[in-house]
Amino acid sequence: MKLNLDEKLVFINLDFENKEDILNFLSTKLLENDYVKPGYPQAIIDREELYPTGLPSLGVNIAIPHADNDLVFKTTIAIGVLKDSVEFCSMENREKKLNVQIVIMLAIKEPHGQIEMLQKVVSIIQNDKLTKEITESKDKNEVLSALEPYLN
Repeated sequence: MKLNLDEKLVFINLDFENKEDILNFLSTKLLENDYVKPGYPQAIIDREELYPTGLPSLGVNIAIPHADNDLVFKTTIAIGVLKDSVEFCSMENREKKLNVQIVIMLAIKEPHGQIEMLQKVVSIIQNDKLTKEITESKDKNEVLSALEPYLN
């Protein structure tokens, strides 16, 4: 699966108080750029409550929110790098809170594409040097360049 990385969907130095704010921001950007259907932003919030997406990392914790593929027009991801971390519940244990600084929102059109993309994201999580590089990036193109080899 080839992923369309759109520089309009990469945001650095974001300042949000909580996970709902960052989830609303990224999902609305996907909607505004015609990647997803109008129900996508609410589906992201609803799904996060039922199935948390925070993942612990050796470096910087990451969240990988996503919604059903029937709400997606075109496959892409939106990336939010936060200035200060926000709290997400862990995917592995919803009682465990994680301070997340990188949010990679998946918008996957292909029915089985989420599994493939999740495997790619795991390779990012396991690279603490890469996650640190992403959080220290001063330019969205640096983020895209760092992630490209892992996502395509």
